[in-house]
Amino acid sequence: MSYKKKHIEPSVVNEPMSIYITQGSSNFFYGLLCGIKPIDLSNDFNIVQLTRKGLPKRVLLSLAKKISLTIQELANIMHISERTLQRYDDEAVVSSEYSEKAIELARLYTRGNEVFGSIDKFKLWVRTPSVIFNGEAPLYLLDTSAGFNMVFTELGRIEHGIFA
Repeated sequence: MSYKKKHIEPSVVNEPMSIYITQGSSNFFYGLLCGIKPIDLSNDFNIVQLTRKGLPKRVLLSLAKKISLTIQELANIMHISERTLQRYDDEAVVSSEYSEKAIELARLYTRGNEVFGSIDKFKLWVRTPSVIFNGEAPLYLLDTSAGFNMVFTELGRIEHGIFA
């Protein structure tokens, strides 16, 4: 007795890798972190390397100015005293922990610009107290990684039309 074996193609979906960060958003990101060499944002390892390398103080101050933060607000987010931040030379590279916070700020404001369609609208939203954040403005949650996650999550909810 002979059985014919039927050739069955496996059910596998073959899709090309997609880049989820648009060209415009990476340009906005680099605009916020002016003075750094452009990297490929589709690869998180490049952001890790940038963080480990550190950023010059002038990049941090430029970022603060572009996103309308005072030096005191930036220092609070980075967990550094305002005076210590001011003591760095403009070209001095700050430690990776401070660079990481600056890069997270740039990523957050880039995402906010995408969701709100305008950096000015996002700047207003980030300073406005919200019931979702127990009456605090999102800006004042950014001194912790959990706070960053909460704000990123809320941006996703806003983008998809899910309001509390």
